[in-house]
Amino acid sequence: MCSKIAMSCYNRFRLRAIMRLFWAIAFLGMSLLPLTADDQVEKRADPKAPTVSIQPRIRPSAPGTGETILDRRADLRIDTTLVLVPVSVTIAATGKLLTGLEKENFELTEDKAGQEIVSFGSEDVPLSVGVVFDTSGSMGAKLERSRQAVAQFMRTANPEDEFFLVQFNDRPELTVPFTSHPEDVQSHLTWVQSKGRTALLDGVAMAMNEMKKGKNGRKALLIISDGGDNSSRFTESEVRNWVREGDVQIYAIGIFEPIGSRGRTPEEMSGPGLLSDLAEQTGGRNFSVENLADLPDVAAKIGLELRNQYVLGYNPKNAAHDGKYRKVEVKLVKVKDLPPLRARYRPGYVAPSQ
Repeated sequence: MCSKIAMSCYNRFRLRAIMRLFWAIAFLGMSLLPLTADDQVEKRADPKAPTVSIQPRIRPSAPGTGETILDRRADLRIDTTLVLVPVSVTIAATGKLLTGLEKENFELTEDKAGQEIVSFGSEDVPLSVGVVFDTSGSMGAKLERSRQAVAQFMRTANPEDEFFLVQFNDRPELTVPFTSHPEDVQSHLTWVQSKGRTALLDGVAMAMNEMKKGKNGRKALLIISDGGDNSSRFTESEVRNWVREGDVQIYAIGIFEPIGSRGRTPEEMSGPGLLSDLAEQTGGRNFSVENLADLPDVAAKIGLELRNQYVLGYNPKNAAHDGKYRKVEVKLVKVKDLPPLRARYRPGYVAPSQ
């Protein structure tokens, strides 16, 4: 009896060993099979479509820290085969966003040479956003509405978005590093107080440098300030060059005293021009606000515009890697039965140098 039990146990043990060997051989065979299209990390729907393989490019200097800037995928993204140009289309008279256009409604040139639009899309993709918030002394009575504007902007956020906060008065400070929780930015702003002078340009420079850490391809800054600069160590020319060559779309809300007001300083008088210049270099825009009650609505409008843009892709006819600035122009065509329209886009990019 004992021998039969022993033999039965031995047979079961041998059967389990054979089954383990069988599954090991089967698993090894499957692991050696070629991956299917669904298993590939990168897939291409059309083998004839252009390849987008964006290579980072190192720049020699970074604003504010002396570190190098690693250029990542830009709002206007460049590689050896494809340039992607985000475009916002609005009704000229009202500023209302217009969606539903097709590729045939756009013409694109680079340095006045016509380019074929080989890809076209309109989708809400994840954003990396930096809020550049003025806490200088002149912002005192405007802080509460400015906080509400940020909160309204955050209501347009998607779960995959990320945010950081740079606040500035005499000098800029990164007070909230990148976070996927927009409430972190709002909570911090609850306790800020206004004091000191206005280092707006330094704040923008710090935000541009921080944006290097952004993980999303689309990047934007939201600047909220009440006037021009009177405390920065960086010059307007330096910052203009950084944003011109950068990959960050800038939107600004300028909170200004009425033009005839005696309270406007010379710096505040130049504020609208400064903010408009920075924004237009990047394909964004500046909103001048005199009525504080309008701030939340303007911020919501910016959030919607960022998420309703067309993206035009083309292969530049000029394939030289010369590091030169290329001027881009987008025109709207074949648009019937609509009032005059306006297209906003980054007006150019710096070509790769290698």
